[in-house]
Amino acid sequence: MTAKIQYLDQVIAQPDFWNNPTPAYEVLQEIEYSIFYKHQQYQRWCSILEDIKAALELLESSADEQLWQEVQSNLTQLQQELETAEIRQLLSDPEDKKGAFLTITAEVDNADAQYWAYMLLQMYCRWGKSHNYPLDVVEISEVNEAGIKYATLEITTRYAYGYLKSETGTHQLQQISPFDVTNSLRTSLASVEVIPILGESVEWEIPEKHLEITWHRHRGSVNRPETWVRVFHIPTGISVFCNQQRSLMQNKDKALAILKSKLFAMPTAGYAYALAQGVQIDKIQPRQIKSLSNKLIREYILHPYTKVKDLRTNVETLAAREVLDGKIDFFIKAYLQQLNHTTSVTQEALDNFK
Repeated sequence: MTAKIQYLDQVIAQPDFWNNPTPAYEVLQEIEYSIFYKHQQYQRWCSILEDIKAALELLESSADEQLWQEVQSNLTQLQQELETAEIRQLLSDPEDKKGAFLTITAEVDNADAQYWAYMLLQMYCRWGKSHNYPLDVVEISEVNEAGIKYATLEITTRYAYGYLKSETGTHQLQQISPFDVTNSLRTSLASVEVIPILGESVEWEIPEKHLEITWHRHRGSVNRPETWVRVFHIPTGISVFCNQQRSLMQNKDKALAILKSKLFAMPTAGYAYALAQGVQIDKIQPRQIKSLSNKLIREYILHPYTKVKDLRTNVETLAAREVLDGKIDFFIKAYLQQLNHTTSVTQEALDNFK
């Protein structure tokens, strides 16, 4: 950490540091996180440990059920925070520290797939809530029965993308259909796409000729008129629909922010593929975009037994209901450990080759 602070101190010392305020502000945020946040975090852990030790000393002399429950609660909190810190140590990519847009899409237009997409939305909301991360549903397409066609979550907390990039892919559910009177076993698919939120330091605008924007507004309720904006990127066929903000302008700004982040993230998926084929960005067609979210990564089985298995790491658990309740950190950790191992092995092979 000391070496990182020294490097940031050298960056600030450059004579042109303040010429561009936005990246300068981001460097200051990095310093604040490296020094103050981590120090506060360490102090909090020490405080929790002291509380636990003091409570255990009291419990040695007399039993107290309420105090014992407090000890267990503090232990659970400390364990979760330490596990989160351990996962954070696996995040080294510059994009990892950014916030994230997480989009869930039902793979087919039927009630089972749409309900499965809704279940995933609830899972990620519960995961965020358990970590006290701010979550905002910025776009959603609901259906009459209990389900969604798609939804996008905005998670603005630091390192949200690094934590959640493991979730990109297709998620498969096997369960008894709640919509079939014959109680038949159904398999449903939903895709998850996670992209980093594009920071303000990236000064890049989408040419207006590449955009098709439609909007709608009607009175709805007195307190909140119903508004929506759809932004369509003509060269790639990417469409973003926002209807959760209070005004048309806010929905438009949010839709454009999501679209810009999607386009900027394309080098890790479709854009790199297009460039490899020698296709210019303004000539990209939807069928030429190769998305990572099409790959099956995890199976959730609720009948005839319960099991969740990650197909990349082979990590699995029988506690399927706990996973759907948001307890997915062990899947995230296993994926990042595998990713780091693969990266280090690849780098070692390249070094040996040199």
